[in-house]
Amino acid sequence: MTGAGFPAAGMLLIDKPAGWTSHDCVAVLRKLFPRGTKVGHTGTLDPLATGLLVALIGPCTKLQARLQGMDKTYSGTIRLGVKTETGDITGKTIEEKPLPPLDLAALKAACAALVGTVDAPAPAYSAVKHQGRPLYEYARKGLEVPVKARRSVVHAWEALSWDAPELTHRLSCESGTYVRTLAEVLGEKLGCGGTVSTLRRETVGPFLLSDALPLDKVRALPPLELARLLAASIPVLDKALKAKP
Repeated sequence: MTGAGFPAAGMLLIDKPAGWTSHDCVAVLRKLFPRGTKVGHTGTLDPLATGLLVALIGPCTKLQARLQGMDKTYSGTIRLGVKTETGDITGKTIEEKPLPPLDLAALKAACAALVGTVDAPAPAYSAVKHQGRPLYEYARKGLEVPVKARRSVVHAWEALSWDAPELTHRLSCESGTYVRTLAEVLGEKLGCGGTVSTLRRETVGPFLLSDALPLDKVRALPPLELARLLAASIPVLDKALKAKP
């Protein structure tokens, strides 16, 4: 559909598949529009993660800075008893510990105790920058990774179920929060370590995963349907911006 002859401006809500980077998704979307159309997004998802990616098209990419600071909601699982170099199960295991006696009530209390402000280092494999370079560049080259303090604000954190060693949870937080970091903090407080095993983003501000389309479905849309989706997104974007404090 490259070079389709319609003006492109608006927003697409994408359900990002596992194994894809946010940049991969943007590259696919860019091919759906006339050459030179800008495509961006309002917040990166790790390759492991799935869920809501808010893609901005054409002139609407100028809204990126205004939309990036919106709160997020995530659900997923944390594997307790293990710590990895990346903070998720895709990374090399660097420590394993036996699980202490745990039940769902204890895990609910532990998650609730972390509601509020959490100060912890940013993950070594993250896009947080030091001297203009993302930390993951240092980590991938085997260099010492600078410690960059990161403040997370957790609005709500609920333990939903416990099937050792996997804790299923739901988290509401401010933008800029690394769930991998919170998983490690929780694991440390429990004395056994923790790492993200699955992660799914459910909301970005007022935008919902239930309104998103899988990337493959968006790729298959006829040009007129794609144009209709973009046109319909403009009032939704406008409402979101007016509601944003």
